[in-house]
Amino acid sequence: MVRANGAVSLRELARVVQTSEVTVRRDVRALEAEGLLDRRHGGAVLPGGFTRESGFPQKSHLATAEKTAIADLAAGFVEEGEAVVVGAGTTTQELARRLARIPGLTVVTNSLLVAQALAHANRVEVVMTGGTLRGSNYALVGSGAEQSLQGLRVSRAFLSGSGLTAERGLSTSNMLSASVDRALVQAAAEVVVLADHSKLGTDTMFQTVPTDVITRLVTDEPPPNDERAATELQALADQGVQIAVAGPEQPGGESGPPAPPRGRHPRPGGERRRGDDSVPLPGQRRTPQAAASAMRAAAALSEPGRVADLAPRRR
Repeated sequence: MVRANGAVSLRELARVVQTSEVTVRRDVRALEAEGLLDRRHGGAVLPGGFTRESGFPQKSHLATAEKTAIADLAAGFVEEGEAVVVGAGTTTQELARRLARIPGLTVVTNSLLVAQALAHANRVEVVMTGGTLRGSNYALVGSGAEQSLQGLRVSRAFLSGSGLTAERGLSTSNMLSASVDRALVQAAAEVVVLADHSKLGTDTMFQTVPTDVITRLVTDEPPPNDERAATELQALADQGVQIAVAGPEQPGGESGPPAPPRGRHPRPGGERRRGDDSVPLPGQRRTPQAAASAMRAAAALSEPGRVADLAPRRR
């Protein structure tokens, strides 16, 4: 199934083989040890970072709770009456559902799924790019899409991708998608990347956004044993990317406390500046000297939905 689809969820595997997800998870772990596939949060993909891109049906079942929490937090950065671009992807589709509640927005997108989520939104104008439809992710790509973005200027772009590393930035497995995403970036004053922790440290074929162009990363809290994601977060922060960590999804479908008030970014008590070593990134060890200040500051990072600006300002 992984070879046929590129990715598959544990839930779907358990349904097909008629067993429990616990059993499937154990077998997937054994297959990974043999080099036959790579585990991802909630599923499995073809081994190696430079594989073909999985389609929307497979992606939509991976890390759904994390995508919901990320979308909730990212929507808080959008102000009423703003003009933004939103790229294709399952996480950006979740964001679009939340943007539908913000009046006066203009949303430019090459994603049919994003446009569909906003189609009946009150006082939200949707502008679609031209281009050729790419069926695997319901996105418009090609020269028509890129040309329709020329001369456009918006406040910020929200993009997702297949992988994110501090060395190369955001990347994807498809050349046409990467080219359109680069055109979306050129139209925006700020770039916000939406990526769950499973994409951190993953590198794929085509670079979309270099690290020094990314303004902010909105992600979820990596598991305690995920050293790769924690290391990548620290490296991204060291290169000037502001890190916003979304809290876990609560029972009933809400993630953490309410999103920050629109019209301003939640700086007091929730962000970290250069030289403040009291609040480490997830997985980073505290020094004994920082223990006292860490106890006072820990709440700023540990509260779900709060923003942790862990990046130094660019000079």
